[in-house]
Amino acid sequence: MPTEPRSAADGAPRRVLLDPAGPVLVEGPVEAVLPDGSTVVSDRFMVALCTCRRSRRFPFCDTSHRRKVRSGAAREDSPDGPPDA
Repeated sequence: MPTEPRSAADGAPRRVLLDPAGPVLVEGPVEAVLPDGSTVVSDRFMVALCTCRRSRRFPFCDTSHRRKVRSGAAREDSPDGPPDA
């Protein structure tokens, strides 16, 4: 028997942290509904949901996004950034 999401039951909103360079962080516990209609549950206090779809544990992030360098990702203040002119 499906249950209502915890935030709906206790009235407290869930905090969601958006990071353009990484996963979406959601205060747990979390129940995620996948495109095929199946659900996965995590009871952790903070859950990282994959947005790049590279994770082998999708919908949960396994930090696979760190392996691919995005174009324009090098920053001037980074040790690996562009050389000084």
